[in-house]
Amino acid sequence: MADSHTGRPVQRARNTPAAQFEYRVLTFPGTVSRGDTRRRLTEEAEYGRWELARTRLYAGGERKVWLRRKIIRVRSTLDLVPDLG
Repeated sequence: MADSHTGRPVQRARNTPAAQFEYRVLTFPGTVSRGDTRRRLTEEAEYGRWELARTRLYAGGERKVWLRRKIIRVRSTLDLVPDLG
């Protein structure tokens, strides 16, 4: 899983081709304000291209947020270049 507040990415490959996402789980303690949480999630969305997948609010105020983004597979174009040798 993810490290508590640092939110290291959790990568999970799905078998279905339509759902190729990687996931990141962030946990915010109850002492973090809603505004600070919103700012952090906005930064993740803007700069890391993450989107909100799920949120949970626990007793005591702890928030757990699942973010996801599409896995972009890049195909090599080197195989398409003709051999001129």
